[in-house]
Amino acid sequence: MATWQRNRKLPFMQLDFFNDSLNVSLRNDVIFALEQCDVPLAQQAWEKLGQHCPDDTRQVALLLLLIVFLAARSQVPFQSHADLSAARLEMQNKITPAAQDSLGSAAAAVWLRERWQELARRAALLPFRAEHADDHAATLWLHTANWQMAADAVAQIESWRRIPAPLSWMLQARLRLQGLQANWGLLAELAWLSPNRLGNVVRQAADPILQQWVTKFEQGFEDAGDASDLVWLPAWLLTQRPALAPHLAQAQASQHSEPEQAMRVLLELLGLERQGRQREVIEHRKTLRGLHSGLYAAYLATR
Repeated sequence: MATWQRNRKLPFMQLDFFNDSLNVSLRNDVIFALEQCDVPLAQQAWEKLGQHCPDDTRQVALLLLLIVFLAARSQVPFQSHADLSAARLEMQNKITPAAQDSLGSAAAAVWLRERWQELARRAALLPFRAEHADDHAATLWLHTANWQMAADAVAQIESWRRIPAPLSWMLQARLRLQGLQANWGLLAELAWLSPNRLGNVVRQAADPILQQWVTKFEQGFEDAGDASDLVWLPAWLLTQRPALAPHLAQAQASQHSEPEQAMRVLLELLGLERQGRQREVIEHRKTLRGLHSGLYAAYLATR
């Protein structure tokens, strides 16, 4: 190909490069204004972006969605759980994906955390309602990884330790604040009240020691074979690691279910074994076997 023919394409390539650079620069101007929560500046930058990049309709629309959201945000406390639910769902289903697409994962995480914190502060006065368990300030603080604020919000709920949802929130927060060893008792209480919620906490907490014990339990404990098995986890732990007895003994009395009774029997059984009281040991072993044969087998396997 002749030299002049090759060179004819060069100005068009330079023009494309210039346009791409301008697009990036204008989009970054909008993003910067959004990160600063400067709505007027974001609107001006967005208008320039739309004028120079009329074909980039998707990004322009997503950025506009974020600008409109910022402009409409409020500090007024939520007056109802329905209002909080609508705001929470909008954040989950519309604003979060738009921010992640437009701002990038790192910047979006920071920006979204601030928006969730705003919702949490507005939800502070709403009481806990079981039928609106996801619509409470504690869940929003957990979403922002503000563990202390989440724990404080749960502490305001009357009888939170007897209700599965707030109990699971408190355990999730305290595992981050205090660690696993200080919260074996709380973990046992949640296992008895809601093993499914305990399974969720285990996944979210990402505590390697706790996950190792749960994995070992799931592999070696014979029962239904689903998340409901975790109701037996506190008792089973005593068959594997008797040193946990003082920590699990801190669990408050719950509903006196068979899994709870089994853990209490094992606590007594371990004490009787140390004291050499064989007659009572035999009686407690019979009680344990009557409560759950698989748990009894796990106990005997360590003897």
